[in-house]
This record gives sequence, structure tokens and C-alpha cells, in this order.
Amino acid sequence: MMTDTQSPEEQLERLAPVLDELNESAAKQCVIAVMPAYNAASTLEKTIQDIPRDTVDEVILVDDCSTDDTVKIAQDLGLTVICHEQNGGYGANQKTCYQHALEKGADYVVMIHPDYQYDSRVVDVAVKILKLDICDVVLGSRIRTRREALDGGMPVYKYLANRFLTTVENVALGQNLGDFHSGFRAYSRKVLETIPFERNSNDFVFDSQFLAQSVHFGFRIGDIPVPVRYFAEASSINFRRSVTYGNATLGVLARFWLHRLGLFRSKLFQQPSS
Repeated sequence: MMTDTQSPEEQLERLAPVLDELNESAAKQCVIAVMPAYNAASTLEKTIQDIPRDTVDEVILVDDCSTDDTVKIAQDLGLTVICHEQNGGYGANQKTCYQHALEKGADYVVMIHPDYQYDSRVVDVAVKILKLDICDVVLGSRIRTRREALDGGMPVYKYLANRFLTTVENVALGQNLGDFHSGFRAYSRKVLETIPFERNSNDFVFDSQFLAQSVHFGFRIGDIPVPVRYFAEASSINFRRSVTYGNATLGVLARFWLHRLGLFRSKLFQQPSS
């Protein structure tokens, strides 16, 4: 019977090329932050400053026809800037964000609102969870406790609507998430390559559709607490649009189950080739 007579030092030397290759492969993983922007001139720089250094390789800002200096400030900050010729809406903006991130070779994509509402200091935490292959989708939960959310400035009606919709979505989609409606999200490349997000709405319900699609396609979703700030410059939909968004979200859940039961085939839950 043959035995390995090499010393530990010789064995390490033999393994060195393999370890170097693994380290090089990990180092090549590309992280891109995307920012769907509209009139974010007053908050953009602060948002960028809070992103941990060496976490993100590139920041892509997609401007949806802002009427302020968002584009100029983004260019001065050295961001990659893409401008829509016409205002397409929040969902349309995200579509452009993800398409360009994939084209740039992103392995992981983090969506950060440039309005300084979400604390971008936790970007590295979200990316780490993805890199460790613990989750495929990471959300930032604004509601660790009721008091913390309300003290942060979340309107009472928005808090109550969030709690209702999140509870319904957890039950309908078999999840246990703290906040289904967070604007802080991180995805692995496979998620964006699999989900037919181009078929989603160009409006705010894009987010609800994307999470229902994530569940349908079997991706693992988790969340982390993310402090938020509500103030005049932070983007937020009004009460009327919140009601419209809530009803549309319930409609997404209905389509999810009709598709799952085979009663209605929805393109949201089919591969593009289907």
C-alpha cells in the first residue's frame, strides 16, 4: 500500500496553485450597486458616502428624467450614469438598472435608493450573505420593531398597510420575512438571469411581482434589519397610490396561486422561452 510521505510544508506547496486559483476566482466576483433615481440631487452624495469602501466595484445610476441636478452630481461623483429619454416609472427604471448590471458582468447586484432613506452602510452585509450562498435574495427590513419604525418617521397608515400586506404575502408565498416592501434589495446574478423581470410592471408593483417570481422559481429569500429615515426629500408614494399599490400586490398573489394551480398561465411565472 502506497502512502504519502510528503511533509506538511510540501503538501501546502503542492496545493498552493489550487488555493491561488480559488482566491483569484473569489476576487473576480463583481459587485455592482444600482440606483433608480428621480430628483435625488440633495441626497445622492450622502448615500454614496455611506457605502462601505471596497464592497462595490461600480455604481450605476439610472436617471428617470429628473428635473434637478441628479445627473450632474452623479457624474461628478464618478458614477456610471444612464439617462432615460422619457420618464418610465420606478419599475421601468429597475429594468434598465438590472439589464446594464448584467451586461457589465455583475455577479451580485444591490439596489440602493439614492434618496438616503435606507442606510447604505449595510451593503457589505447583504453582499456577504449572498457570497456565502446563504440566500439568493436579501431584503432590508425596515420594521424590526413597531416603535423603531414609527420613531423613524414611517406614517402610521403606511406601517399598518405594510404589516397587513407582509402578513398576507408571508402566508401566500410560504415565507417568513419582516418587510416585503423594502426598497433595499440584493440579488445574485442567477436570480436576475432567471426571473423574466422585463415582463413586470413599470410601476411600483414591480417589487411585489419580483418577490413572487423569486418564490416561484425556488430562490431563497432572507432579510436583514436596515435603519430608514423618513424626511421631505425621501421618495415615497402618497396615500392614493399606496392603495393602488396594495390592491395590485394582492392581485400578484392571486396570479401566483392561479398559475400554481394551473387555472391561469401567467407570463410572470414562465421562462422567456416558454
